[in-house]
Amino acid sequence: MATETVEMPVLGMTCAACQRHVEAALTAAPGVTAARVDLMRHRARVEFDPAIAGPEALVEAIRESGYDAVLPRSSGVAAPVVTDAWAGIKAGLTIGAGVVAMVAAMPLGSPASMGRMDHGLMQLLPWLYALPASGLRWGLLLVTAVLAVWAGAPIYRSAWKAMLHRETNMNTLVSLGTGVALVYSAWVTVLGGRGEVYFDSVLLILGFLLLGKWLEGRARHAALAAVDALAQLLPAKARVRRGAEEVLIPLDDVRVGDLVVILPGERMPADALIESGRTTVDESMLTGESVPLQRGMGGRVLAGSLNYDGAVAARVEQAGEGTTLRQIARLVEQAQGSRAPMERLADRASAVFVPVVLGLAVLTFVGWLVAAHDLTQAVAATVAVLVIACPCAMGLAVPAALTVAIGRGAQMGVLIKGGEALERLAGLQAVVMDKTGTLTMGTPTLVGIGVLGDFAEESLLRMAATAEDHAAHPLAHAVVEAARKRGLTWSAAEDVQAAPGRGLAATVEGRAVLLGNVELMQEWSVPCTGEAAEAGVTRLWMAVEGKLAGYFDAIDTARPAAKAVVAWLHSAGLTVEMLTGDSARAAETVAAAVGISEVRAGLMPADKVSRIRELQAGGVRVAMVGDGINDAAALAQADAGMAMGAGAALAQEAGDVLLMQSDPQGICTAIALARATVKVMRQNLGWAMGYNVVGIPLAAGLLWPVFHVMLTPWMAAAAMAFSSVSVLANSLRLRGWRGPELAG
Repeated sequence: MATETVEMPVLGMTCAACQRHVEAALTAAPGVTAARVDLMRHRARVEFDPAIAGPEALVEAIRESGYDAVLPRSSGVAAPVVTDAWAGIKAGLTIGAGVVAMVAAMPLGSPASMGRMDHGLMQLLPWLYALPASGLRWGLLLVTAVLAVWAGAPIYRSAWKAMLHRETNMNTLVSLGTGVALVYSAWVTVLGGRGEVYFDSVLLILGFLLLGKWLEGRARHAALAAVDALAQLLPAKARVRRGAEEVLIPLDDVRVGDLVVILPGERMPADALIESGRTTVDESMLTGESVPLQRGMGGRVLAGSLNYDGAVAARVEQAGEGTTLRQIARLVEQAQGSRAPMERLADRASAVFVPVVLGLAVLTFVGWLVAAHDLTQAVAATVAVLVIACPCAMGLAVPAALTVAIGRGAQMGVLIKGGEALERLAGLQAVVMDKTGTLTMGTPTLVGIGVLGDFAEESLLRMAATAEDHAAHPLAHAVVEAARKRGLTWSAAEDVQAAPGRGLAATVEGRAVLLGNVELMQEWSVPCTGEAAEAGVTRLWMAVEGKLAGYFDAIDTARPAAKAVVAWLHSAGLTVEMLTGDSARAAETVAAAVGISEVRAGLMPADKVSRIRELQAGGVRVAMVGDGINDAAALAQADAGMAMGAGAALAQEAGDVLLMQSDPQGICTAIALARATVKVMRQNLGWAMGYNVVGIPLAAGLLWPVFHVMLTPWMAAAAMAFSSVSVLANSLRLRGWRGPELAG
């Protein structure tokens, strides 16, 4: 079954219960195989069978569940989240009206209940106390009814739609709370009695809810700023050379093979190779590399990077959705919309939250009537219980922290592929690393050629370069580069067969050639003789027609940050191992230089997988760090796979974490960020659950008999609005996270 994936905005969601309802509606739709609704972005990601359903049917399924959706935009980068400015204005006016209503309602209390504040207000506003009580009540009823409809219409509409679908959400609680308060107050007004009215509570509840949503929207926008910033990096137009002319065309019209011209101060429109000119580029928003990089003829530039000081002409390699920038944005968006295991606890609580609160509200009303025979107090306590309960804080506790953290990681050149990967990173106990390209520079230099047969040195080098010309291993690059420096030329090899972890076999100039390590030679029954390689030297053996012909010695130096990275990992309580296919002498030299005591050399890819499984069988949670190609199986087997230098094949890497720079410092950044994020997630969940555990009984009046402490409805509304904002504010602290300090 061929499936497609679509991502579309969802309108009208306000809490975790809404998220769950939309998700359930999409999952139940015909042809849908998977659905994930992101409360932070208000978007749904749906995998479906296009032969059974189309995007229009998915939109209809969302609408039938009581919410709304629109078809996705064609652009691969999501539109920035827009904060509703009207929500802030409505909140301010409604809260202001609520304060006025509170003051205006003070003369309506009984003379016996007048306190110091009432007497002070009577001295300040004597005319207010001179107004007839019935006129005040009717005036307050009229103002409250009008403002409730104007400001609270979306809330009541959402609650009504949910009720029609036999569902409940946060708006159900608020609508019932304000509805009960308004109806009771209207009843007292119509009957002309002296009972307490709650017009001020209705307005303040709605006002605080709108204020909370407005602040929440601003916080969401800040949390999603990392991806929104990526969306702004691309220029609107590109300067393309057509013959002798340069023309400005829309960015979407740029094609692979076009020659684009980028002037100083402009951003690169596509991934391209420079054909003329030299410049300095800033790729910090893409790779986290803060130092400007020199780029000349043949240098690769990335879409969105800033051209500093030189005009260059570059040939487009990737345009549109194929650029590294778009792939990063897509990966970060998908990761931010993923679900962390810790979120399941909040999901289970949110599924029963609103019905439980409704039950508690009924118990509160009945309890006050039976115990105190006080209808006014029963109404006040019931309204307070309904409005203080907030499932939003629980729904946002984990995704808010996850969203900010993944965005922050992307800014630092570390792409974490989702919530589950992040939680696994935080719980690691061991890190195993490949040597070449991870702990070392990955660009070995040929330092010696040993001739053991009848060939001249240049002939041996030419034949080796012929066989290794298209191989991906760094040693192959060293051989080919050395041959080119000597001005050697060659034609293509035939029957090239790679032996992963060992080397390759090929037909060169009509002869059977083997190039690889000792294991490959033994496999082909070719005895290796000669002096052992010096410490730190990697030896590549060569055989021609089944006879040993010579060897090539190369040196690969350790990365400058490798020693500090290993030291930090040890200080963080992690054990570190090196797993490499290189010789034991070469591996031990690098290991000693960077501070690793546990080394396993001469390993084939399957051996690395076996070692990781061995550690996992012992209960150790292990990360594998490699280049993402030769180590793909080991990366996939590990609890957390980290691919170094993700580059152009970004979306196809096997790792859970992509390190955009070929710098092991990203390992420390990823682990430290994951630990900090999980800590914030736990704080958020603890606050959200603790808030409801403490707030609901307080609103119900359980402390009243002993301490005479009780929340009024408007206080409950303020606390409810504060709960979601506090969770988001705590998550936003991760935006300023700086990363670990490495010694040296």
